[in-house]
Amino acid sequence: MPEREERKRLEAELSGFLTEGEMETEDQDAAVRRRLAPRTEIRIQTSIDPIVEETARYRKMAKEVDDRYDGYLSRVNDKKKTDE
Repeated sequence: MPEREERKRLEAELSGFLTEGEMETEDQDAAVRRRLAPRTEIRIQTSIDPIVEETARYRKMAKEVDDRYDGYLSRVNDKKKTDE
């Protein structure tokens, strides 16, 4: 029985601690905005395409077996012709 009374006393004390004073409330809109990560996008505009340049360098060193980048290079070259 003493354990039961001790438990009730502790529960009442804990309840008092938890309900004591005013609850701190937070503006929900501000909290949501603070938790959201900002949307950032970094774009760098270059005069040359680094993929095209790197592919050209590799093709000088070795022959490409499966021609993976031929489609990309043809699209880039077509775009260059239309831009000029």
